[in-house]
Amino acid sequence: MAPCRAGAALLFLSLLLVVASAGLSGYFGTKSRYEEVNPHLVCDPLSLGPATVGSRLPAACAPLQLRALLRHGTRYPTAGQIRRLGELHARLLRRPAAAAAACPTAADLAAWQMWYEESLDGRLAPQGRRDMEHLARRLAARFPALFAARRRLVLASSSKHRCLQSGAAFRRGLGPSLSLGSDEVEVEVNDSLMRFFDHCAKFVALVEENDAAMCQVHAFKEGPEMRKVLEKVASALCLPVEELNADLVQVAFLTCSYELAIKNVTSPWCSLFSEEDAKVLEYLNDLKQYWKRGYGYDINSRSSCILFQDIFQHLDKAVEESKSSKPISSPLIVQVGHAETLQPLLALMGFFKDDEPLKANNYIRQTGRKFRSGQIVPYAANLVFVLYHCDQVKTSKEEYQVQMLLNEKLMLFHHSNETISTYEDLKDYYKDILENCHFKEECELPKVNITAIDEL
Repeated sequence: MAPCRAGAALLFLSLLLVVASAGLSGYFGTKSRYEEVNPHLVCDPLSLGPATVGSRLPAACAPLQLRALLRHGTRYPTAGQIRRLGELHARLLRRPAAAAAACPTAADLAAWQMWYEESLDGRLAPQGRRDMEHLARRLAARFPALFAARRRLVLASSSKHRCLQSGAAFRRGLGPSLSLGSDEVEVEVNDSLMRFFDHCAKFVALVEENDAAMCQVHAFKEGPEMRKVLEKVASALCLPVEELNADLVQVAFLTCSYELAIKNVTSPWCSLFSEEDAKVLEYLNDLKQYWKRGYGYDINSRSSCILFQDIFQHLDKAVEESKSSKPISSPLIVQVGHAETLQPLLALMGFFKDDEPLKANNYIRQTGRKFRSGQIVPYAANLVFVLYHCDQVKTSKEEYQVQMLLNEKLMLFHHSNETISTYEDLKDYYKDILENCHFKEECELPKVNITAIDEL
């Protein structure tokens, strides 16, 4: 990391103290700050980070097209989470004043100001706008030829307010110096791609609205690891353990995460948890992501093939235009969605798959798991495909090459274990998905017994 200037250095140290005092920031799952995966951004939010080590592009390669899929930036809690937090906070306020001396942790939390209002309901926080503006500037610095003056930007978004605002913030981050005027920016609400899961009847019926599909999550909530955390929190709050449940404990933990991400402070709610507790609660979050958005059921990932195929259709078009010596019609395509947009797509492509499924009874064995949602889809997570045209190559196959970056870090392709692939080889590796994964057929409900997990 490059040395910070004096003012930035003081800020950096203070931020490190915040994180160190929380001691939990690496375990917040999908509620994690983007800085957890790129710590150098704490010092300088525009830094491109350390130089990448690995396979390099040939010198004579020029980028033709960039396709970026973004998760929205840092957001406020949902109305449901705010209600549960209000319920827990109200219980502490109802305690007799005389009990304060005997239970200082509960007294501190009762004195905490409940500033969240249900009207915030998952909306983009000011930090979320900064997340997007800074990401735009870093991508422009990383790929200056694509973000050069008068290049066309196609900007699409989920219909959710936090995504629309994230898209607007990304656009602002590019600034007027890039000459991408508003008349040159195509803004489109596209839920069929960014919220494909809402349009997949089989997923909605058998996973989203099927309580039985989350049996591993429910079992872990009642298991020994969560029971230990529950008892510890109840003791700290001087409440009967029967008055708490896993959902209330989780909302207390997530409040710790929200306060850090939104306000950059160590919340008093963090004091309820140790690092070991945080690992248990992270696993609970990851179990839900795994079974609802990841490898738990095939439909989770298969429903994303509509997005996967759209990515390759645009890459194909750019290749054809290049071969015909035409200008690339869409050199920049940026789409803003959700963790639930990115996670299934990455599972469809086979990334972060563990040898053993995540289950309620294998917490210890999964300590070193690949599937850690906070490392994969934190706030402002981004998956970027970059298509290159290369001159001075030995074969025609090498003329078009591709790189993928997740959260601004080059990914290793499965078929080559390299960070660069010929476009032809990449298409060949995913040939079955490109040719045989049809959204309509994949998402069609089975004719009978639509709640059966066996159907998945």
